[in-house]
Amino acid sequence: MYITCLDLEGVLVPEIWIAFSEKTGIPELRRTTRDEPDYDKLMKYRIGILKEHGLGLKEIQETIATLDPLPGAKEFLDELRSKTQVLILSDTFEQFATPLMKKLGWPTIMCNTLEVGEGGEIVGYRMRCDKSKLTTVKALQSIGYETIASGDSFNDLGMIEASKAGFLFCTTDQLKKDYPQYPAFEEYKDLLNAILKVTEA
Repeated sequence: MYITCLDLEGVLVPEIWIAFSEKTGIPELRRTTRDEPDYDKLMKYRIGILKEHGLGLKEIQETIATLDPLPGAKEFLDELRSKTQVLILSDTFEQFATPLMKKLGWPTIMCNTLEVGEGGEIVGYRMRCDKSKLTTVKALQSIGYETIASGDSFNDLGMIEASKAGFLFCTTDQLKKDYPQYPAFEEYKDLLNAILKVTEA
């Protein structure tokens, strides 16, 4: 049996932190896992900037409420879910993801949790487990699943490498150059066809 593991931001929905950066006019918040491989370092950097500007969860959620899935994402996900099991593995947070899951038709997602102070300030975060995407893929394999994985960032490479088939999607030129062994796609139809080719083999 196959289960396809997909990244969320940059693959199915816009990058939340980039959208918030544009809304607030704070360019430092544009930094994502495409730019910084060390997630803990990235999140501490973000939390520091939020504190500096007096911004909290409420302001980020207001931006998220204005976001829609990327064009074609829901249709892609619906078609893929009709053919094979799908699990979204994301380093985002429950407090961010829920409204976007509603717009995607409530697919299953595994992500992390923010620690929020009484005043709504983000004071920290809790990862679901260490190396959450890779760890989850290995756990699925341990209970009899073959995994297929796709994502766009450094933090997706572990699950892509560990899976029977892995694909980059709408990634950077640098990642495509550094990891030429993974097919890279820009269109949902091409990613869908590549995944189904594996599951139907």
